[in-house]
Amino acid sequence: MKSIKDISLSPKPGKQYWKNCHREWREEFIYFLLVDRFHDNAQRNPPAYAERHSGFGTKEQLVKSCGGTLRGITQHLDYIKNLGCTALWLSPVFENNTDAYHGYAIQNYLDVDKRWGTKEDLEALVDAAHERDMRVFLDIVLDHSGDNWFYADGHDYFYFQGERFPFGGWRSKNRPLPVELRNPELYNRQGQIRDYDAYPETRDGDFNNLKAFRSDDSPEAEYVHDLLVDLHCYWIREADVDGFRLDAAKHMSEIDISRFCSAVREYAYTLGKRNFFLFGELIGPDEVSTNYIGPKTSISVNDKNVYYGLNSVLDFPLHGALPDVIKGTASPERLIERYTALQRNALDRGEYGEFLVTFVDNHDQVGQNPKHRFGSDATPEQIVAAMGFLLCAIGTPCIYYGTEQGLDGSGDGDWAVRECLFDPRDKKTNLLNPNSRLYQSIAAIAQIRKSSPVLKFGRMFIREISGGGQHFNLPECNECTLAFSRILFKEEILVVFNSSTTETKEECALIDFELNEKKTVMECLYGGLETTVPILGHEEPERNIRYVNLRLNPMQFVILKTVS
Repeated sequence: MKSIKDISLSPKPGKQYWKNCHREWREEFIYFLLVDRFHDNAQRNPPAYAERHSGFGTKEQLVKSCGGTLRGITQHLDYIKNLGCTALWLSPVFENNTDAYHGYAIQNYLDVDKRWGTKEDLEALVDAAHERDMRVFLDIVLDHSGDNWFYADGHDYFYFQGERFPFGGWRSKNRPLPVELRNPELYNRQGQIRDYDAYPETRDGDFNNLKAFRSDDSPEAEYVHDLLVDLHCYWIREADVDGFRLDAAKHMSEIDISRFCSAVREYAYTLGKRNFFLFGELIGPDEVSTNYIGPKTSISVNDKNVYYGLNSVLDFPLHGALPDVIKGTASPERLIERYTALQRNALDRGEYGEFLVTFVDNHDQVGQNPKHRFGSDATPEQIVAAMGFLLCAIGTPCIYYGTEQGLDGSGDGDWAVRECLFDPRDKKTNLLNPNSRLYQSIAAIAQIRKSSPVLKFGRMFIREISGGGQHFNLPECNECTLAFSRILFKEEILVVFNSSTTETKEECALIDFELNEKKTVMECLYGGLETTVPILGHEEPERNIRYVNLRLNPMQFVILKTVS
């Protein structure tokens, strides 16, 4: 296919589209992987190791394609499912510029990149995931195309006061596709962004050498928007995917994002897919992202109502606060403020406040120099605690591939955090080890969450701590004891973590008085404590309190539940 005219958006004859109406978005546990780095088509086995591995690939290998495929993912879906994951987030799969391995430099929106497989391979992967009751989300790029053309005389141009620069030429005779994109007027042509936090530069400029689509009020901008809607609806039709993650959403306007989401969601409804999940990459405070999220705005564009923006965004503020607290290198003040804000948003905005997608690692690790995974300077216990927080706290947890095996990449570029889970030097070795302690620990916590409505839907409260059952206060110092509760109706689950790397701590954590006034014990669901822990309490001048007294080893993470 070469033209948008070659595609059909009518339902595929005889195809039963997967609806997944039995699970809310906030119930998902998402596994995010780079297609090129997860697994190839070879039959491989993991080496023997009990705890963690550093991953495969040298810098020379990791700056280019390593050979991962869609079939390789399909063959190992049970590895992801048994970790406890209910959804799969794939890096972009459309045909890329030949020197790009990551998927974000698209030159053909009508086909899968042959390095990773075929359209049929993508369909087979989605079908296999659905058989396992797993959703599949595609990473998509709307702000820009690949490096498919050059400016006049081959010069690098940079953004300057909104000036449009002259078009030079196409880099290929027959790309980009569809052919309708071979029109210079469909691109902003305002040069590369210098300041990624400056408006309108960050919206109108090119993302490095990737070329931004037209984004003004022109007929060309309207046309390219409608074109992108139809192209991505086509892939819902063909592959039956269950959602999109919108890359670089910050570089698009709220109106453009909402219009796209509205159209795509309506198309999904025509196929019977009522829970199509749309979440975006928005690096910034809640004041930025909240304008992109939510139901039924009052906006109308060209007589078309904009009903609904993104369902969710990636929680970058939490990503900036959680890692250092888990490692005991920062006080928990920012983390407490973040969780308090999330709880307030949930109360203010209903269920939508609970849908932020939470993470400790990703493929960009924006703002770091050098780039490094959470695991690069974290112990196995700290990795378990970080994932434990995501799985037990408010939000929709997402794990970046390899975290469950302790990957610890660090270096001078993106390549450092994009290691291989298979060895490019042979055809025998991978790191899909379900017997490693990290994998099994994360899987155990994920199973608790899966079976617990409290951890999926409950309100969240940071708990005060005391050294001896008197004078409870929120923790303030590094290497502290951090505790929070999730409460749903008349049930409470308490999560406690000793962030000290060296000191065993014996401290008391508050629990809800009214829920636990007549209860005597809490049951340990995870973490190695005795089967039950006594509930203690006494009267204070201004309140009656109930609490548990816990003795925790360094970096010990525990989950307790009140017993009726």
